[in-house]
Amino acid sequence: MAAWLMFWALGIMWGSSFMLIRVGVEVLHPLHLILLRVGIAAVLLWVVVLLRRRPLPRDWRTWASIAVIGIGNNAIPFTLLAYGEQHIESSLASVLQSTTALFGLIVAHFAFADERITTQKVIGLMVGFAGITVLAGRNWDSGEILTGGLLGQLAVIGSSVCYALFTNFSRKVIQGQVEPVVLAATAMLSASFAEMALLGIGTTFFDVPAVLPPMTPDLLLAVLILAVVNTFVAYLMFYEVVKRLGAARATMVTYVVPAVGLLMGVIFLNERLDLFILVGASMIFLGIGIVNLRVFAWLNRRQRIEQPRPAGD
Repeated sequence: MAAWLMFWALGIMWGSSFMLIRVGVEVLHPLHLILLRVGIAAVLLWVVVLLRRRPLPRDWRTWASIAVIGIGNNAIPFTLLAYGEQHIESSLASVLQSTTALFGLIVAHFAFADERITTQKVIGLMVGFAGITVLAGRNWDSGEILTGGLLGQLAVIGSSVCYALFTNFSRKVIQGQVEPVVLAATAMLSASFAEMALLGIGTTFFDVPAVLPPMTPDLLLAVLILAVVNTFVAYLMFYEVVKRLGAARATMVTYVVPAVGLLMGVIFLNERLDLFILVGASMIFLGIGIVNLRVFAWLNRRQRIEQPRPAGD
């Protein structure tokens, strides 16, 4: 029972992140917001690692791999998501982020011999990506393309591609070699350094402000919840859910997150809920369902039946 309570709490935490990011980028530059998020989370995660005396990696290759994961699975996608939410609603961002599952199928097909794309997965991908096309229709108004909204959507989709790439990279390169909390702490520290580098480039060559603007109590609360609860606590809780329920059940939280993000954006930020997002979101969720639910397994069985048998069989 406790494990399932944590499961649903995790869905609410990660689902609310889209709303909190939207609140943050109304005042803060995306680079400032994400540096605060990953920096605070990194410090807290390392406190846990040191207090628990968890073993650290002993070879430089593992350290380097984790550093790459921190940049590709935290710094870049977090930043792209924040940039995207400067131009689009948090509810739309949460729906688009769910496409990580679809991009992950494509990456896994080339990375793992046991993750080949089947007829069932192809149909799911087609339905899901058709949903993305429907959502893109939001950026067409009176015969003109709304560039800001389109770029915002592309930024969020880019973050999904990063998650798909580097989650599979993590599985292929270091899965099982490092304790999860050590992996999370080291990756978040790497993300912090990467974010500081991006901020340095931004302040030197672009118009990124060097210092934080004054923060209201509401903004400070949103940043702290995003960093402490939705990143630090959520990471620790996720690994506990994996331990108690298994990896397969734990990853089902990805079905909860976009629904929570969509509802929170509409309810708390008064974001519009139009036909584009209803149809597009439904198609994306249906595509993910087709890919993963056993009720559609008959597609794979049909594919196996229709395949020609080798000569001599």
